[in-house]
Amino acid sequence: MLQRPAYSPVQPLSDNAPSSVKPSQQAIDTYKVAPELPKYIRIPTINVPKTRVMQLGLLKNNQIAAPNNIYDAGWYRDSTKPGQHGAMFMYGHVSSWSANGIFYDLKNLKPGDYVTVERGDGKSYTYAVNMSKTYPADKVDMHAVLAPTEAGKPGLNLMTCAGQLKKGSSEFSERLVVFTTLIESSIEG
Repeated sequence: MLQRPAYSPVQPLSDNAPSSVKPSQQAIDTYKVAPELPKYIRIPTINVPKTRVMQLGLLKNNQIAAPNNIYDAGWYRDSTKPGQHGAMFMYGHVSSWSANGIFYDLKNLKPGDYVTVERGDGKSYTYAVNMSKTYPADKVDMHAVLAPTEAGKPGLNLMTCAGQLKKGSSEFSERLVVFTTLIESSIEG
């Protein structure tokens, strides 16, 4: 059974702020995951290059962990895998104190834009953006985030921070969610 997190992923896997050090091209190219798991995400419209997708679980407080690097995306491992029924959920940082994160321009995605996810076995899945929605950080509808927007079609839902920085903290006031639906799958070759 799918475990529903409390409300949103806002905490890195460690107590430290996420790293702002870009992974080398070699680290990206040699990144390995199991054949059926998401390995890379690409979003050409907003210039997100081949980006590693890290596995994320739940923290003790029932929140989804966030990636430890602003240049990596994270896949919530209790959501679906690429191409499966249901919705796959990924999270990426909007920024750090010193640099824009991988999902900085997520706010610029429009309906019809494409997002591609490549699995460990090289099979690619292309999703089309349906819509975006912004939630207060403490009121994210995780039932919607973990569900496809079109019944019977696999989805991929992306989340990042949005809004204003909360005074005296490094947390943002809102979360932006981009909802997509699978339109194509293919074997890379």
